[in-house]
Amino acid sequence: MMERYLVLKNGSVYKGHAFGSKKAVNGEVVFSTGMTGYQETITDPSYYGQIMVFTNPLIGNYGITTGDDESLHPQVKAIIAHEIAKYPSNYRCKMTLTRYAEKQDLPGISGIDTRRLTKEIRDQGSMPGVITDDLNHENVNQLFDQKTPNKLSDMTTIENSYPAPNDGPKIAIIDYGIKNSIMKQLSKRHANMVVFQSNVSAKTVLDSYPDAVMLSNGPGDPEKMSDVLPTIQTLEHQLPLMGICFGNQLLALANGAKTYKMKFGHRGFNHAVKDLTTGKCYFTSQNHGYAVDRNSLKGTNLETWFEEINDHTVEGIKVKDCNAFSVQFHPDASPGPHDALYVFDQFFEMIKQSQKK
Repeated sequence: MMERYLVLKNGSVYKGHAFGSKKAVNGEVVFSTGMTGYQETITDPSYYGQIMVFTNPLIGNYGITTGDDESLHPQVKAIIAHEIAKYPSNYRCKMTLTRYAEKQDLPGISGIDTRRLTKEIRDQGSMPGVITDDLNHENVNQLFDQKTPNKLSDMTTIENSYPAPNDGPKIAIIDYGIKNSIMKQLSKRHANMVVFQSNVSAKTVLDSYPDAVMLSNGPGDPEKMSDVLPTIQTLEHQLPLMGICFGNQLLALANGAKTYKMKFGHRGFNHAVKDLTTGKCYFTSQNHGYAVDRNSLKGTNLETWFEEINDHTVEGIKVKDCNAFSVQFHPDASPGPHDALYVFDQFFEMIKQSQKK
């Protein structure tokens, strides 16, 4: 097998076996604790530009299917695993993960100590890294010097708005990098959807006569998205509004709160949260490296709705004087537990009550 290297910004070097594309890449090195769901993770736009470390020792054991993609193409820059399954077993399997990586021009490394790597990221925080077959000092430095877009959602939003008709309430979706599974959950509830670019104006949204608005998930630093906040501020006072993940952070910023970059983030499908309005706890799917600053909520019209049980991260907010709320986790449950699907039902109930008024 051909050797391949992961070089971290702190100087650590991990040697493993190459698979997939031969191209060298750079990106933020992060880890996911999910035992399954690697295909959804690889294609989730929230992970755009990141190098993904899978902590589960064996990845690819059920192969790649045609129906589990969260977007049309891989969104991560590269994948790192301890072991890649050579002979997947699943009746839905269309190809191996290795073959998929080759077809999609996605580089990967296997055969490294992902436990050690994950512990290093937990101790020192997520950091830039490069994947290369050439450890030449100049080559590595050139990879580290490659620039990434200031606003990553510019890379994951749609180019042109489009409708997804149905016979239910009309929901305007502002797309910062929406997952297919969110669209599926809305479709199950018969939502008549129209999807807009991330830089859409409030007037354009309102001119489509929607019954509600959804702010989607997406990648990057939310504080670099100040240009979209006026749109959110206008819409939240006129229509029921729900945000998910990146949308949660943008709703917070639009109402005077702040966000911060987490040390290593929440990425996986086993994160427990507490609904502070009911006291009930749920397991959720999460994939965020930024979070809402709890202290910054003081003096705003926001209140904490959910919090993570282990580290008390804000995982959901409500706007006190508007029909608007958001969650940091993914209630669409793909992949992961179905505990939080009821959040979508609350959104549709809010729309129903708004229509009555």
